[in-house]
Amino acid sequence: MTADSVTACATGAGTEPTPAEMRRAMSAFATGVTVVTGVDAAGEPVGFACQSFASVSLDPPLILFCADHRGRTWPRLREAGRFCVNVLAEDQSELCGRFGSGKGRKFDGLAWDLSRWRTPALRGVLMRAHAEVFAVHAAGDHDVVIGKVLEVEGEADRDPMLFFRGRFGLGTEPAGAQGAAARFPWGWGDRWG
Repeated sequence: MTADSVTACATGAGTEPTPAEMRRAMSAFATGVTVVTGVDAAGEPVGFACQSFASVSLDPPLILFCADHRGRTWPRLREAGRFCVNVLAEDQSELCGRFGSGKGRKFDGLAWDLSRWRTPALRGVLMRAHAEVFAVHAAGDHDVVIGKVLEVEGEADRDPMLFFRGRFGLGTEPAGAQGAAARFPWGWGDRWG
């Protein structure tokens, strides 16, 4: 994004951004990384990596996350009605990769606990928020999911995992082919959620 394009945005000049332009612009906003988990109607644990997460209200305690309409996991969580947001620490890239891809069974060989709210609680995360679906608002190609928090658990006092400019962390740009893998670890086509 150049100074001219920032000026164009501020003055209302220009055209609506393309999806690629929108993704590139929004990558300038660093976010934490979470894994949203639940147990579907068939009793199977499900989950997906999610960077669109925020606190909405303290009284009542409400949170939100956004999930792609085209995702396979969100419809199963919505039907279940309860979910857990697991906030990842910076050293949990394997956990993030496991849930950030649409390939493979995400809970295979993974140690986790079933919470008293019947949601999968991932071990070693920074924080867990157990919630029930309070409201869902369709917004473009995503649903904005508002959850009423039932319980919060803080577990670890470590640094968070950050997602910034298409990669993890705030350090310098990785070099070469290894850098390309680090830059797009989930694959934009995986349709988180």
